Amino acid sequence: MEGKLIIFSAPSGAGKTTIVHHLLSKKFGLQFSISATTRSKRNGEIDGKDYYYLSISDFKKKIGEKAFVEWEEVYTDNFYGTLKSEIERIWSEGNHVIFDVDVDGGLNLKHAFGEKALAIFVMPPSLNHLRERLEGRETETPESIERRMKKAPAEIEKSVDFDKLILNDSLTEAFKKAEKMVRGFLKEKSKKN
Repeated sequence: MEGKLIIFSAPSGAGKTTIVHHLLSKKFGLQFSISATTRSKRNGEIDGKDYYYLSISDFKKKIGEKAFVEWEEVYTDNFYGTLKSEIERIWSEGNHVIFDVDVDGGLNLKHAFGEKALAIFVMPPSLNHLRERLEGRETETPESIERRMKKAPAEIEKSVDFDKLILNDSLTEAFKKAEKMVRGFLKEKSKKN
């Protein structure tokens, strides 16, 4: 079975991961696509569950083997990518793929899969809210917060390239909007097939 793809992208701290986890708890037949990365594991993260953690040389080897649908160097020596084998695994299990990826990765997936994909951008209420959320995580260094904040305005500008937008000023409302968008896309697409 070739399923569909649901892509959630946003600046770091906008709430995309929280929304994706909410959708995974619903009966939409979604399965999370685990990205590959070269970044270090954070406390509590598990290889093969949160990410596939690769060395820089292993990641570059997989690039050469064309093992990725999309990949990018988000920050210097900090690579992220979607393995083709991950999408095939999820589809072979009869599920649709849901992604929690950065903005450029989301757009790359949207372009790679066209009509089979729904790309949703999660918009923070403001840059100040975004900073507060990043600081509230207590997983970021001051340097990483500044790096993420510096990148956010350019990411927000790309929101117009997504199929849908959710303003995350109320998590309850964001959950409802996300459910409606995903339900509608999966029903609409399945009627065409």
